[in-house]
Amino acid sequence: MKKPQKVLLLGSGALKIGEAGEFDYSGAQALKALKEEGIATVLINPNIATVQTSDGFADKIYFLPVTPYFVERVIEKERPDGILLAFGGQTALNCGVELHRSGVLERFGVSVLGTPVQAIMDTEDRELFTRKLDEIDVRTIRSEAVETVGDALRVAATLGYPVIVRAAYALGGLGSGFCDNDTELRALVEKALSFAPQVLVEKSLKGWKEVEYEVVRDRYDNCITVCNMENFDPLGIHTGESIVVAPSQTLSNDDYHFLRSLAIKIIRHVGIVGECNVQYAFDPESMDYRVIEVNARLSRSSALASKATGYPLAFVAAKLALGYGLFELKNSVTRSTSAFFEPALDYVVCKIPRWDLGKFHGVNREIGSSMKSVGEVMAIGRTFEEAIQKGLRMIGQGMHGFVENRDLEIPDIEAALKSPTDKRIFVIAKAFAEGYDVDTIHNLTRIDRWFLFKLKNIIDTAAELEKSDNIADIPAELLRLAKQQGFSDFQIARSVLKENIGRGDAGLDVRARRRELGILPVVKQIDTLAAEYPAATNYLYLTYNGTENDVDYKGDRRSIVVLGSGAYRIGSSVEFDWCSVNALMTVKKQGWRSVMINYNPETVSTDYDMCDRLYFDELTFERVMDIIELEQPHGTILSVGGQIPNNLATRLDARGVRILGTDAASIDNAEDRHKFSAMLDSIGVDQPRWRELTSLDDINAFVDEVGYPVLVRPSYVLSGAAMNVCSNHDELVRFLRLAANVSKQHPVVVTEFIQNAKEIEMDAVAAGGEIKAYAISEHIEFAGVHSGDATIQFPPQKLYVETMRRIKKVSAKIAKALNISGPFNIQFLAKNNDIKVIECNLRASRSFPFVSKVLKMNFIDLATQIMLGLPVEKPAKSAFDLDYVGVKASQFSFSRLQGADPVLGVDMASTGEVGCIGDDTAEAVLKALLAVGLRIPRRAVLLSTGSAKDKADMLEAARLLHRGGLTIYATGGTCQFLNENGIPAIRVYWPSQPDMEPQALDLLHRHDVDMVVNIPKNLTGTELSNGRKIRRAAIDLNIPLLTNSRLASAFIHAFTTIPLEEIEIKSWDEY
Repeated sequence: MKKPQKVLLLGSGALKIGEAGEFDYSGAQALKALKEEGIATVLINPNIATVQTSDGFADKIYFLPVTPYFVERVIEKERPDGILLAFGGQTALNCGVELHRSGVLERFGVSVLGTPVQAIMDTEDRELFTRKLDEIDVRTIRSEAVETVGDALRVAATLGYPVIVRAAYALGGLGSGFCDNDTELRALVEKALSFAPQVLVEKSLKGWKEVEYEVVRDRYDNCITVCNMENFDPLGIHTGESIVVAPSQTLSNDDYHFLRSLAIKIIRHVGIVGECNVQYAFDPESMDYRVIEVNARLSRSSALASKATGYPLAFVAAKLALGYGLFELKNSVTRSTSAFFEPALDYVVCKIPRWDLGKFHGVNREIGSSMKSVGEVMAIGRTFEEAIQKGLRMIGQGMHGFVENRDLEIPDIEAALKSPTDKRIFVIAKAFAEGYDVDTIHNLTRIDRWFLFKLKNIIDTAAELEKSDNIADIPAELLRLAKQQGFSDFQIARSVLKENIGRGDAGLDVRARRRELGILPVVKQIDTLAAEYPAATNYLYLTYNGTENDVDYKGDRRSIVVLGSGAYRIGSSVEFDWCSVNALMTVKKQGWRSVMINYNPETVSTDYDMCDRLYFDELTFERVMDIIELEQPHGTILSVGGQIPNNLATRLDARGVRILGTDAASIDNAEDRHKFSAMLDSIGVDQPRWRELTSLDDINAFVDEVGYPVLVRPSYVLSGAAMNVCSNHDELVRFLRLAANVSKQHPVVVTEFIQNAKEIEMDAVAAGGEIKAYAISEHIEFAGVHSGDATIQFPPQKLYVETMRRIKKVSAKIAKALNISGPFNIQFLAKNNDIKVIECNLRASRSFPFVSKVLKMNFIDLATQIMLGLPVEKPAKSAFDLDYVGVKASQFSFSRLQGADPVLGVDMASTGEVGCIGDDTAEAVLKALLAVGLRIPRRAVLLSTGSAKDKADMLEAARLLHRGGLTIYATGGTCQFLNENGIPAIRVYWPSQPDMEPQALDLLHRHDVDMVVNIPKNLTGTELSNGRKIRRAAIDLNIPLLTNSRLASAFIHAFTTIPLEEIEIKSWDEY
C-alpha cells in the first residue's frame, strides 16, 4: 500500500448531545499518528475550542462547517490524496458518504483510508446491514425500514406492539423511542423522518442485557477485541444514558467467548479496517442474542474502552488505515509488546452519564432510547462498590456516593423504578432504605441481581456505620471496609454524626482517625496487561484495595499539579480541556514534571502521553489532598479547569497547599458577591443595583425603587431553575412560588436588569495585578442571553472608542485591587458609554481558546508562565490590531430534549460552540451559523417578532428577505406591521386560534417554510405557550429556528448579501 503524502481529516464540529468531546480526543490521536509518519495533514473543524484545532496538531486548519459544500471546496484547494472519515463522529461519516455518492472524492482522486465506504454504508443503512449479517447467519432484531408514516403503521401491525423506532444515519439515538400504540408511532415517525431519509421500526426487546465489544482489525485480517463492556441498565436505555461497567461482570466465561468470536466474525465479514464497536442484546437465560448495531467508526464507547484499558485505540486505528498490520505496531503504553494483544484488566471501570435536565423548561426527565446526557465520568476501582461510589461523586450533582445523600422526595418508588429518570440510581438507594429486597427491585428494573447485591453491600455497611455515635468509636475493620467500598470521609462522618454534622469539616476528623490506624489509599498503575509486562507509563488511580504503591515518589518538589475540569456539562466543556492541555504543555516546556488530575474519558488531558503523570481520579478535596501528600509538588494550578478546581481554593489553602497564581483570599473576594460588591464600591466602579432579601415585602420595596424587569436568583434552588428575569409582578410571584421559598435561611438576590444593553467580555492575563495581555469581545445579542449562549464577535465591531477605553481602565483597577496573577475574565454591561461590571472570574473562561486562536496569542501559555514565576514581556500594541473578525456561535441540542422550550434566557442551554473567521462580521457570522446547523432558506420564512422594539429591529431584515425573493408568512401583529411598511406578508394563525386558517403549525408540518424566526414578547404564560408550540414544532421537524432579533438580523443580512460562492476558503494561518 502506497503511503499518502497529504491527508484530510474531518472533525465533528460543535459538541452536542450524542457527539461530544470523544471526537476531539480521537481526532487529536489520529493527527499524532499521521505526523509520526511524516504525512502532511489538513483538518476541517469549526470547533475552535478543541485541542485538535491548536497549533502543532495539523499542518493546515480550516474553521469551516463540515458539510459537503465546504469540504469539496477545501479538497479543490488543498488536493489531498487521502481522507479519514472515522474520527469525526456521525457528522464526518455522513459528510464523507455524501461526497463519495456525489463522485467528488473520485473526481479529485481522494482515496478513503481505513474502512471502505461500502462497509460504512453496510453498517449505517439498516436494510443493507440486516442483509449483510443474514449472509453469515448472525441474528439481528426483526425490523423493517420505512420512508412514510403509513408504511410504519403497517409494519408495526405485523410485528406487534411495543416497537422501537430509530432513524438511520443518526447519532446517539436521535429521533428514536418506544411506541405502544398507533398515536405514539405516528408522532415519532414524523419527527424521525425530518432528520433522516429512512426510519426503522423494530420489535422491542426491552429488558434484555446490553453488551458491547470494541474490536480492531487490520488489512491482513488480524483481529483482536480490546475491551468488552456491559450496561448496568437493561436494553431500552441508550448506551450513552446507561451506567457502563468494563470488563463485564455478569457474563459467564462461555457467554463472554461466544459473543467475542461472534464480534470478530462480523467485523471480518463486513470488512472493517481499524476500529469498530459491536452492540448486542443478550438474554443470559436462553443464551439468545441479537446484534443491535455495528459502528464502523470511533464512538463514545471506543473513547471509554481506550481510557479503561490504556490501549490507544484511535492512534492504532489511524495507523491501520495507512495500511500497517497490528503486529507491526508497538503498544505505546507498555512500549515493549506489540499492539497485537488483548488487554487484561485487574480493576473495574464504571462510566456514569451526567445530565443537566434542570436547565430546561418543561423537559421530559425520563431516560430511554434517545440520548439526553451531556457528559460522562469514568471511575476506576478494584471492586464494583468502590468504582460506583467514586463515579457518583464525580458526576458533580451534589451527591456523596450511593448513600448518605440528602433525602430525595419520591412519591411513588415503584413507578420511579419502572420508568427510569436521570435520578434512577438514587431511587434504588431509596428503595433499599424503604425495605425493598433485591428480587423486587430486579423485577421492576431488570437490572442484573449481581449489581443489586453489590449495591446492597454498600447499604449494609452504611447501616453498620450508623451504629457508632462518634468517629473515634468506629471499629478499625469497619472503617477499612467502608473505604474499600468507596465511602468518602464525609460519607463516613455523616453516617455517624447524622444530622449533627454541621458546617464544620467532620471529614477531616475521619481523615485523622484513618491516618492513626494506617488506613491509607495506594496508587496503582493501569498497565493493560494485568501486571504481566512492566508498564512504562504513569497512568494511575488510587484505591484502598491494595497494599503497595506502584510508583516511587522522588519528593524533589519538581512537579506541578494541574486540576482538570471533570465531567462535561452545560457551562463547562471542551474549552477547559484546551486550557488544561495548554497549561500542561507549558509546564513541561519549562522543565517541570506535569501532573494531571481528571476523570473525564472524553478528554485529551486524560490521554496517557499528555503529561508525566496522570491520576484518573476524583477532584474532591479528600482525593486532591491524598495526591498532593504523595506528590509533594512545587505548586498546584487551579485556574484552568473551570469552576470545580476554583471551588477548592479556600479549603486547600487552609491545609497549606501552595496555589500558583492568584491567591485563595482574592478568589474568595471575587466569588463572594458581598465582598466583591464592596470592593467595587471602594475603587469607584459601577455595578447594577442589587440586594439580598429575605421576604416578599422587601422584594417589592426594592422593585419599586429600580423598576421592572429584575433578575432573580434564589440562593437555595428547588426546581433547578436557578435564575429568571421577571418583567411584571405576576411573574415575580409565580417564579418565587415555584423556585424558592423566600426566608431568612434562604435569601433571594434581586438585581436590576438593564434592557437593550450591550454585553462585553474582557479575557485577560495579569502578573502581580498588572494586565499583560487582553481581549475585549462583544456579544451580538443584547444582555439577557447567558454569555455561554450568546454569539460573540472579536475584535468588537460596534463599540465606541470611549467605551473601549473605559473598559481597559476599569479592568486595570480590578486586576490591581484583587492582585491577579494568571488568567481572569470580567463581564460588563454597556449602554451609551455607561459601563457596569456584572461579574469577575479569577480563572480561565469559556472564551479563552476562541480569543487565543483569533488573536494568535496563547493566553494560557502566558498565564502558566506567570504562575510559574517567569517574567513575561507585554506584547506590542500592534498585536491587538486585526484586519479580520472571529465569530463564536453556540450549538443547541434541543432536538434531543423532548418537551423543552427552545428559548434562550439567563440560564445557559447550549452544549457546544464553533468559532469561524471571516474578512468581516457578515462572512464570519454566515460560516459560524452554518457550522452549528442552520441552513439558508430557499423558499419561505415564518416570522413572529415579539415586542414593538423587536419588530422595528427586524424590519430591515424582512426587507432583505423580500428582495431575495422569499415568501414571508407572519403572525397577526407582525404581519400588520410588515404590510404597513410596504413588505408583503401572508398572515398565519396561532395554535390558540384553532378555527382560523392557515395555521402556523400546519405550514411547519408540511415543510412549507424553511426557517422560523420566533421572538417571545415577554415571559408570560400564554405568550410562552403559544410561541412554544411553534418553536418546539420547528425543532422537532428539523426546521432552523432563531429566537433572538439581533442574531436573526445578522444571519439574514449575511446570507442575503454574501453568495456562498463568494466566501473565501482560507486556512487559519492565511489570516
